[in-house]
Amino acid sequence: MAQFITAKEAAQLIPDGATVAISGMGLSGWAEELGCAVRDRFKETGHPRDLHLKQDSAMGDWAVGQKFIGWDRNKREVPDTEHGARGSTRFGEAGPGLIKKWTSAHVGSSFTLNDLASKNLLESYCLPQGVTINLWREIAAGRPGLITKTGLGTFVDPRVEGGRMNEAAKDEIVKLIEFNGEEYLFYPTFKCDVALLRGTIADENGNISFRHESVVNEGPAIAAATKNSGGIVIVQVEYLAKKETLDPKEVKIPGVLVDYVVQAKDPMSCWQSEGVYWEPAFSGQIRKPLGAIEPLPMDERKVICRRCAMELKKGSLINLGVGVPADVAKVIAEEGLIEHVTMSTESGMVGGVPSALPNFGSSYNPESIITPNEMFDLIDGGGLDATCLGIGEIDKEGNNNVSRMGKRRIGPGGFIDITAATPKVIFAGTFMGKAELKTGDGRMTVLKEGTFRKFVDKVGQITFAGQYSPATQEVLYVTERAVFKLIDHKVTLIEIAPGIDLQTQVLDQMDFVPEIADDLKLMDEGIFCEKWGGLGKYMEG
Repeated sequence: MAQFITAKEAAQLIPDGATVAISGMGLSGWAEELGCAVRDRFKETGHPRDLHLKQDSAMGDWAVGQKFIGWDRNKREVPDTEHGARGSTRFGEAGPGLIKKWTSAHVGSSFTLNDLASKNLLESYCLPQGVTINLWREIAAGRPGLITKTGLGTFVDPRVEGGRMNEAAKDEIVKLIEFNGEEYLFYPTFKCDVALLRGTIADENGNISFRHESVVNEGPAIAAATKNSGGIVIVQVEYLAKKETLDPKEVKIPGVLVDYVVQAKDPMSCWQSEGVYWEPAFSGQIRKPLGAIEPLPMDERKVICRRCAMELKKGSLINLGVGVPADVAKVIAEEGLIEHVTMSTESGMVGGVPSALPNFGSSYNPESIITPNEMFDLIDGGGLDATCLGIGEIDKEGNNNVSRMGKRRIGPGGFIDITAATPKVIFAGTFMGKAELKTGDGRMTVLKEGTFRKFVDKVGQITFAGQYSPATQEVLYVTERAVFKLIDHKVTLIEIAPGIDLQTQVLDQMDFVPEIADDLKLMDEGIFCEKWGGLGKYMEG
């Protein structure tokens, strides 16, 4: 039976060198008081040290205006006030030594850990999100690992970078194998010593409800994997309940898998997402009128989202990624067609309207909330009809880099898994970085050219491998100025925006010369107007 202890007592239970797992997305699932207690114990005593942190999704705070501490190569503190402080970045606030190895699918919002990784003061690795999430089930079941084609040709492939994100990272965490005459990647399992998880309610027997959580995260799988590895499971909750009062269908982590429960002293350490403490429309307590969801302002972002929405068909199951793609949902809602497609996120939201940052991973009015493990099973098996994901850098082979931009480490999240198996992949983003644009009256105008190019000769890291895209997969690159398509593994210009000059404002701003379709078309003028109302005819096609 679970014991009820304080966060400080829980931190005392973690041994040096332990493999520690956390779960969730954004701040959903993040155990803030436990994270701070581990940080504080290390700062006071130097223990626990040399931990291997296993993190499946982005677990941090993109908000600005909160302090975090950076570290120089001489391990001296360097204050910085530009980044958010909550989430797994708390571990980095302890300085070098607490975390020795850090494996995650997404590292972008863990600012202090990222800072340590950039200075090689810890080892940093990134793997596809679906792989990391489903590895927990392999561990729980005592199987040796996960065999999949996900990651072939990307930076995760051991022939490329093997998932290593800095010079300090030396371990081989993925292997290339041949099975039935085909190439696969093998991701080995490992033992987990400690799980630091979060739920909403614990009863007296340690049964954990996720009642107010927007994401039913991979915590149940991590708990089973940790318990079956001989480790300990610690869960932070906001509320306590009398035993046998929770609906058994509401219990997501059974008490037999829980060793310790910590009731948070401060409820504000249990935020549902980065942007809100609790939005009941995210967790199913209410359904919010769609009219309360504000439409996008008329600018280049809205144009991109409208053009992406034109690729979707009624009855489709679609996935929307972080950034510009998440706002495609707002366009569909504004056009009054939200009931005609089913939108989803890799976090496990099915139906409703996915939210953008700072609440990415949550959805307004979801029809169903399943675990990320279940969602990635659906994704990996080709169950999506289409996905819309972001653009970082695109090169002449159709490769897309969203995981490492120069010195900035981000990680792939679910990008690699989703693009590996989805029949229609739509990449969305602005054509140039930092350009000043004017949108309206059926045209796009460049007021001031951008300061950096996104269409480059060679991407800095391969997150999507264009040359591994199967012939049956349709791949589009949608910007506000032009639309490209991967045809015979060549980036081909198929549309240009009205008001844009092909030579000076498209071709001259690319590091390579794309193929140009014989029937090069103008993008629909309607998407460049304040009012549109034309999405329905495209979704019927």
